[in-house]
Amino acid sequence: MVPSFLFFSVMIRCCCSALSLPDVPNIASHFGTKTRYEEVNPHLLRDILSVNKSVLRAPSSERCSPVHLTAVVRHGSRYPTVKNVRAIDKLSELVRSQSPQDSTGWRRDILKRWKMWYTDDMDGQLVHKGREDVRHLARRLSVLLPSLLGEEQVRGGRVRLLTSSKHRCISSVEAFQEGLHQQANLSPVSDVRYSHQVDDELLRSFEHCRGYVEGVENNRTALAEVKKFKHGHEMDGVRKRVAARLGLPEDSFTPDLLEAAFFLCSYELAIKSEHSPWCLLFDEDDAQVLEYKSDLKQYWKRAHGHAINSLSSCPLFHHVFRTLDKAGRPRRSTDASPEPASILIGHAETLLPLLSLLGLYKDEAPPTADNYHRQHGRSFRTSKIVPYAANVLFVLYDCQRGPRLQLLINETPVRFPGLSAEDVPLYRDVRATYRHLLDGCDFHKECHGTSAGRGPNTEL
Repeated sequence: MVPSFLFFSVMIRCCCSALSLPDVPNIASHFGTKTRYEEVNPHLLRDILSVNKSVLRAPSSERCSPVHLTAVVRHGSRYPTVKNVRAIDKLSELVRSQSPQDSTGWRRDILKRWKMWYTDDMDGQLVHKGREDVRHLARRLSVLLPSLLGEEQVRGGRVRLLTSSKHRCISSVEAFQEGLHQQANLSPVSDVRYSHQVDDELLRSFEHCRGYVEGVENNRTALAEVKKFKHGHEMDGVRKRVAARLGLPEDSFTPDLLEAAFFLCSYELAIKSEHSPWCLLFDEDDAQVLEYKSDLKQYWKRAHGHAINSLSSCPLFHHVFRTLDKAGRPRRSTDASPEPASILIGHAETLLPLLSLLGLYKDEAPPTADNYHRQHGRSFRTSKIVPYAANVLFVLYDCQRGPRLQLLINETPVRFPGLSAEDVPLYRDVRATYRHLLDGCDFHKECHGTSAGRGPNTEL
């Protein structure tokens, strides 16, 4: 009898070999915010520098030309945080010490021999693959928009770069600059002179929003749906199944250890491009349950779940539109050309509130602990929205009828809510759609108002 692990390994290698793709677990597209960018854009597995210029959809009848790009980008693949490192260590020790000797061969021989190599000092830092994620993104965007991110703009230092203060973001903004230099055939990466500014008030504004910190971050009731699902029927079923596959007593295998095993599978893939044996503990149904639990957390903590989540992003929202306003302003022939590009490097926690404020990925029924089976077709799926190196691109065009604005998410065209008839609407129409936020969305008022107004708003 061939051990199940060997059987599955052979099958996986054969399938992937036939497609000339790396060995990727079939649950790889369900890792939530820990998903690789390539799972969202699978063509990049074949050619990481592949660019489809047809995604730029300004009307050809108006002879449009791109004049500005504002890009809000998440950092690349990273190591686990200290919290997850310790959970993984606890899981590994439990499997080594309590998995019975008569368990199936692949469990004993493969998982027990797995060596814990994550350490506390890694703590969320960017990995080599993460640096490549952002470097390659920069090169693709330079090919897509050469007039904005090409050699002339890079050599002239005209691309503005802002970043969060977190180490993984600093490393990512450096990698972005390296990618631009590589694509422009300028100095070797080792000779790149980094030029960027740190701005946490823009890219980590949630930390500065008292209404968010008190109303959501430190409020035990704000994530009630997440807690309920974590200990509910679907998650408990996955927990028991995985405990049985490991040969562990159910009561020793907690929901936190279940998530640690799932995260371990995702980290091994994102960091080392490996199909870890830990992935074989989960089938696709299991992965969808764990993905939903992750989506619930992000929805209620960072997105539409509470109004203050998106309102905490008001500074970034206003910054984006001020930049676009300036770039699209009519100029005399003697005026300097507009800033070609503004690149902002942040976190999933940066992108999700902004996307929510823009009205994107808001399903008719909010995800709750009780409607998992009705949410399979939901648009709010963080695995697709905010993988590592996720990006929100605002491309402003100069056209005959006036400036037009295109929105792309993860290099794919997305239409603005309320303007779904056009890929690239007139900029004045976009501004009219968001007039209530452009004239309002007062960060001080929303974040530092009376305490009565700072609790979670559960109106959806």
